[in-house]
Amino acid sequence: MSAVARHLVDNDHQRPGPSHDRIKTRGVLVVKALVGRVHGRTIGQRRIQRIAAQLAPLLLPKARVLDVGCGDGLLAARILEARPDLEIVGIDVLARPRAFIPVQLFDGQTIPFDNGSFDAVMFVDVLHHTDDPSILLREARRVSRDVVLIKDHYSDGVGAHLTLRLMDWVGNAPHGVRLPYNYWSRSRWRSAWQQEHLGVSQLTTKLALYPWPLSVLFDRSLHFVAELKVA
Repeated sequence: MSAVARHLVDNDHQRPGPSHDRIKTRGVLVVKALVGRVHGRTIGQRRIQRIAAQLAPLLLPKARVLDVGCGDGLLAARILEARPDLEIVGIDVLARPRAFIPVQLFDGQTIPFDNGSFDAVMFVDVLHHTDDPSILLREARRVSRDVVLIKDHYSDGVGAHLTLRLMDWVGNAPHGVRLPYNYWSRSRWRSAWQQEHLGVSQLTTKLALYPWPLSVLFDRSLHFVAELKVA
């Protein structure tokens, strides 16, 4: 056998085959599933309860609310437990096997409702999953009669972007959620709100989403809830 032929044979033996790829893919899926299960049991429920407690008092009595990127609607369900007077409708780009509220699919850019259809529009850890959050902010302003509520992240500070990427992967990769890791600074958020004529009426970074000692790394001032008034 020539040296060239021997080199090709050796490379072919070293190249992973289809079975290797299947095992690797299966392993990644198992890891994602385990991470999602652990996160859901240890952090996910606490996060949902804390965010629901922040958002529920900001909504008008008997308000009609649109939850954009609602996932399975569990957060909306928790808000409804505290505020049964509300009506909450959800839209998302992914269909979950089980949903706690009515959910309609949409294309991720155009909200499929007429102007002024809702009293409030909510984005809970959704806008950083888009390439340009301004598109959905503009759409929210169009369909909301009163307020736009946002729970999202600030990327300011040492290591903030890497920390947010880790949290995002742990919380969303198991569900197949798109992860562009598009985190904005405080100043960029403010600029976008001004551009879309959304006035800040309330804003807090004190959410306490994580128990100690995880809070030292994952809370800091990385999270915010903002109530924006439609001009």
